Amino acid sequence: MSLTSTAAHAARRAAQRERVRILYRRALKDTLNWAVHRHLFYDDAANLRERFEQHRHVEDLDTIDRMIEDGEATYNKWRHPDPYIVPWAPGGSKFTRNPTPPEGIGPTMLLMLKKMNSCCISASPVPLAVLGTLDALRFCFNSSLCEGVSLWS
Repeated sequence: MSLTSTAAHAARRAAQRERVRILYRRALKDTLNWAVHRHLFYDDAANLRERFEQHRHVEDLDTIDRMIEDGEATYNKWRHPDPYIVPWAPGGSKFTRNPTPPEGIGPTMLLMLKKMNSCCISASPVPLAVLGTLDALRFCFNSSLCEGVSLWS
């Protein structure tokens, strides 16, 4: 073998290892979606590892490529239709639940609103959280309950 063919062989082999590693990790994570309990997952994970290990010593590059394609096709066929998503991850139920405050409202403004809520909450016919920022400030400054409260200290 020449030096270029050896380098090409090593590069192709490294790419195959990476594809197998990615396929195994995706399949293992998807197994968690199918297994309701941990003890069931452990059995399924062991079976999955066994399926990968039985072909570990195959050396022919074309055979490995074909096996990877077959494995990816099998994975795509049996992938869970409704996978579990961690609530705070993108797509989860808690992701961006509390969006960032609008531009112009910095930490000082948030502290003012907090003090304002504490002094005006009982006098407001509408919860201050429902009002816009400027409406809440107008309400607080017009409220007789807030006369003794300093919003700036």
